[in-house]
Amino acid sequence: MRRRAFLSWVGVGWLFSRVPAVFTVFLAACTRQQKPASGLETVGTIADLDAKGILQTESPAPILVVRNPADPKTLIAVNSTCTHQGCLVNWNAERKAFICPCHGAAYGADGSVQNPPATKPLTTYPVQIEGQNVQVKVS
Repeated sequence: MRRRAFLSWVGVGWLFSRVPAVFTVFLAACTRQQKPASGLETVGTIADLDAKGILQTESPAPILVVRNPADPKTLIAVNSTCTHQGCLVNWNAERKAFICPCHGAAYGADGSVQNPPATKPLTTYPVQIEGQNVQVKVS
């Protein structure tokens, strides 16, 4: 066998030996990006909610979960991004409202605007309790 042919076969062999590694990395990346079929994201537990009064997460979206002040057996989940200038709102249990720390905009427990400068309501999400987990449907 000539040297050139031998080196060509070695090169082809090396190339094909890398295919499984590339395929494995590709599958791992695809698996990480998949969401549960139900579209529900677990954002915390009931125990955490009761201890802190809120559940807050940044991923998959900025979500804030509180007990409904009108019916504490139910939960409310909102996108915590203020619709005025994008600051993250906080829950004020005394006022029973979401308050923007940047400009003082206030939103009711249902996400509706109570106090300007915001003019659009907060996005609300369906929320449920599954076992001890609080799950929010973001999509």
